[in-house]
Amino acid sequence: MDRIAVLVVDDEEQVRTFLAELLGSSGYQVRCASSGSQALEMLSGGSFDVVLLDVMMPEMSGLEVLRRYRASGGGAPVIVLSALSGAEDAMRAMKLGASDYLSKPFSNDELEDAMSRALGNRLPARQAAASAQVASPGAAREDTSGERILISHSPAMRRVRALVERIADTDVPVLLLGESGTGKEVIAREVHARSNRRNRPFIKVNCAALPGELLESELFGHERGAFTGATAEKPGKFELADQGTIFLDEIGEMAIRLQAKLLQVLQDEEFFRVGGKKSVRVDSRVVVATNRELEREIELGNFREDLFYRLNVVAIRLPALRERPEDVVPLTDHFLKKYGRQYMSGVAELPPEVLRAFTEYEWPGNVRELENMVRRLCVLKDATLVLDELRAGGRMPASAPSLPTSYAGDGDVEPPAPTVRTPAATVTAAGPGGAVQVLEMPARGSVPPAEVPVNQVVPPRYANPFDAPQPPPPPPTVPEGEMSLKDIGKRAAMLAEREAILAMLQRTAWNKRRAASKLRISFKALLDKIKECGIVDPRATAEF
Repeated sequence: MDRIAVLVVDDEEQVRTFLAELLGSSGYQVRCASSGSQALEMLSGGSFDVVLLDVMMPEMSGLEVLRRYRASGGGAPVIVLSALSGAEDAMRAMKLGASDYLSKPFSNDELEDAMSRALGNRLPARQAAASAQVASPGAAREDTSGERILISHSPAMRRVRALVERIADTDVPVLLLGESGTGKEVIAREVHARSNRRNRPFIKVNCAALPGELLESELFGHERGAFTGATAEKPGKFELADQGTIFLDEIGEMAIRLQAKLLQVLQDEEFFRVGGKKSVRVDSRVVVATNRELEREIELGNFREDLFYRLNVVAIRLPALRERPEDVVPLTDHFLKKYGRQYMSGVAELPPEVLRAFTEYEWPGNVRELENMVRRLCVLKDATLVLDELRAGGRMPASAPSLPTSYAGDGDVEPPAPTVRTPAATVTAAGPGGAVQVLEMPARGSVPPAEVPVNQVVPPRYANPFDAPQPPPPPPTVPEGEMSLKDIGKRAAMLAEREAILAMLQRTAWNKRRAASKLRISFKALLDKIKECGIVDPRATAEF
């Protein structure tokens, strides 16, 4: 099978390196361009299956590159990337012929979903093998974008699994309810994997990720000439999910006008594309999810009552993680195996103090928070940092026991009695430059294989350019006990400015000129503020 060729176009070297490593580890053949003119030259002289194109670039913007590429007859799918999550850029990109749009920072799952949508049934060899394993009835189910395993040791989750088994082979709509991070997507994939549609597509759409105009085109497609830039007809997600399952996440965020069109699809199994005059018939099973109370949204006029009753044929409410503490240790074990391999951390076991703290913590972010906590443990190899974070959250006893700084399997300090074990392993994959570590975004990177002191936090090797820890703010110039009211006001203003600047820098992928423009201050003033507030640019210390 020929390798799928991907062109990454971005003026930020860190982003190009990150995406090259990430896509290369998934089996794609990746080439990079640092400017619009270089990208057009490479596109005219080579054949690419997918283009990842940054919007904000000097000299020639990504939208201009897209316009010229389409005008020259280029037909490869183009996924537009932007750190500015405004609907205007997304609308312009789609009108110019982009196949998809991602806002930075995006997760590995979101990128893989966009690549899958752009490529259809074509997948790199590694992902094709994983998909074949999913389709095998006796195989463990694993999504191509990462492990998605339903762990259900608690009575509450066993009831959820039993209900899934009972309704999987029916074609009724399924409404998944529960707090954010409880695993609604995992249940949606479980419903699909146990149904007679398991060998057909599973298409996920996040209704909160796109404005209404784009979401309508995303779901139902559009005809050629439906709007400026619609140079070819585009099938919607419902058509791509024909004979399969379509998962509508965050359904409570969908505009009322689109809810009416969705109701028509559920009732008649047909719809009109944007600008279309002929109805399109589909046979797609619909699974929806929300963390909102839809009855309350109906009272407020934000959700159609008739759509709610159409969707509420089978409702599955997922319990919060604090309601099923029996699952905390098995989930921790699963994530420890997953990220222990990925980050080559050498963490072979967790001490009982950590597991006890995990079971006592209330987990307001549910399974997603637990997963991120275990990931940090695998990267930092220092349990004290994690326990301090749990205590700071105020949801576990302040008297929780302290730990020795080191507990990794490769240290000099003898670890406590093992409770959760996983073999330390290294996962490598062929990338543009040979063997590289498998990466996931957003992540703070991976621990290099070289030996380091066990009580030392190792800087990341492949740092995510959009997310990095910051040092504490600089101390006040005047001792706190001697601060006047004016000094206190200045200190508070500096801390507030620091938070606002950090948030904008992360939104703009640390492009300071764009951040200054969005904050409506001069570029020089922003540089002065960054220095005054003690903000560190993660790109200055990242090693590539």
